[in-house]
Amino acid sequence: MTKRTDSTGGNQGPAFPGPEALLDAALHYTAAIGALQTERDGFRLRCESLQAALDQSNADLAATKDELARLEHIIHQLKRARFGSSSERVDPEQLQLALEGCAQDIAAATAAVTEAEARIEAAKAGAADPAEAAKPKRPPARNRGHLPSHLERVERELDVEDKACPCCGGGMHRVRDEVSEQLDIVPRRLRVLVTRRPIYGCRSCAEAMVQAPAPERPVAGGMPTTALLAWIIVSKYCDGLPLYRQVGIFGRDGVDLDRSTLSDWAGITAWWLKPVWELMVGTVLSTSPKLFCDDTHLPVMAKGKTHKGALFGYARDDSPWDGPLPPAVVYVYTDGRKHSSPLPQLAGFTGVLQVDGWRGFKALAGKRDPGTVTLAFCWSHARRGFFEVFESTKSPIAAEVIRRIAELYQIEDTIRGQPPDQRRKVRQELSKPMVEDLKTYIETQITRVSGKSALAGAMRYVLNHWKGLIVYLDDGRVEIDSNTIERLHRLIATCRKNSLFAGAESGARSWAIFVSLIQSARLNGHDPFVYLRDVLERIVSSETKANQLEALLPWNWRPASDPTVAQAT
Repeated sequence: MTKRTDSTGGNQGPAFPGPEALLDAALHYTAAIGALQTERDGFRLRCESLQAALDQSNADLAATKDELARLEHIIHQLKRARFGSSSERVDPEQLQLALEGCAQDIAAATAAVTEAEARIEAAKAGAADPAEAAKPKRPPARNRGHLPSHLERVERELDVEDKACPCCGGGMHRVRDEVSEQLDIVPRRLRVLVTRRPIYGCRSCAEAMVQAPAPERPVAGGMPTTALLAWIIVSKYCDGLPLYRQVGIFGRDGVDLDRSTLSDWAGITAWWLKPVWELMVGTVLSTSPKLFCDDTHLPVMAKGKTHKGALFGYARDDSPWDGPLPPAVVYVYTDGRKHSSPLPQLAGFTGVLQVDGWRGFKALAGKRDPGTVTLAFCWSHARRGFFEVFESTKSPIAAEVIRRIAELYQIEDTIRGQPPDQRRKVRQELSKPMVEDLKTYIETQITRVSGKSALAGAMRYVLNHWKGLIVYLDDGRVEIDSNTIERLHRLIATCRKNSLFAGAESGARSWAIFVSLIQSARLNGHDPFVYLRDVLERIVSSETKANQLEALLPWNWRPASDPTVAQAT
């Protein structure tokens, strides 16, 4: 900037730029501002990009944590399946094994505590006879002196040799007998049943010969009786004793048998019993308004390797609601667990089917006319997912759901064995509000947890099966879970573990026949061996005809020594 001067040469102040300079300066500043704005926009875009990358990293980190939690949950499940208990609660049988050594100490301690409590109560009440008041209200649960009356009694008498009075030497008379009982055992023993059939001839007619007809044998030309066959079947399919172990037991008695021989005998026995099993399957599936249904896998040997077959069980148990039908369970073998597996057996079934959440049962209901089959889902399966999550993560949400389901089970304990109307009334008054609150709680909490977590999966299972889970609230005949059929699977699991697999599909079908008859006999209070032995004897001897097989069904069968049978015959 230059200074202005007047005509005298004096200074007049600074000189102002011309318009061109101002225009150049304005353009320069405008360009600089534009560059700064462009640079600012670039920084903003970079910040937004970095923020997006940060958000994505946080999302990936959260997803990685969820995946890590899911994998840790899976590892925990695998460890629990491999090394832990197979149940969500203590197995009573295992607990009994663990406490066997302490049984006597517990009994003695219980008796001492009972006596002490009785004396304290007598002292408080001022009882005149402390000894009388000290008696326990309930006798201790012991078998001593109360052994079953049907057991054989073998008496032995221990008498004194000298019956002279030790004081005066006179004769002594018998005052009374002191009797005590002990439980003894005679090991299983084999015997040979010899059948002698005399042949009679006439001295006058050389060609006349008379002989009693030979009795029918369960195995043509074979050595086993119906009792031996029944013993072999019950030993394997009820007591979990594989055939090769039975061969060793027979060998200790000097009877050499081959495992293939016992296998052939088992197949022949299944052939004799198959008509009874078929009648039982048809009867149970056609006359029951409500069934429990579940499957259990059964490995079957095929071409040098095993494939997973399945035994589908259909159980009827009306005792929880005091129903009129007797208990029963039938098993059907299928080649694998396919969605179409239960369709043929349930083609004529109409009513309530208590099942787990398997898609095959949903497909079954979808193919039937609306209202013909109602699926009632299992609260035990709904609880299982939360239990597994709590076991691995100690989640308070899972703990709360478990606590609420436990309250539902407590209500069921109070109404078991009551009529359906009473059960429905109690459920509507007590259980229904609790169930509705539980659904609200799950719907609220599912929005607060990761969708990929096992906890969210357990919640979705409940919500997806909600319609079937609340069926029991409106029907007093329906149980809260399907544990009835799962408890019956334990016998199969034990035998399967010991036998490893079925030798062929024919053996798997025989497995279904034997387990159906054995389990149904047990449900109706029969000894499986006595039942199978008698049924085989009646069928083989043709005492019971084909049109009379209903009398051999487990809930209709009565032993020959039963007074009602004697009167009927």
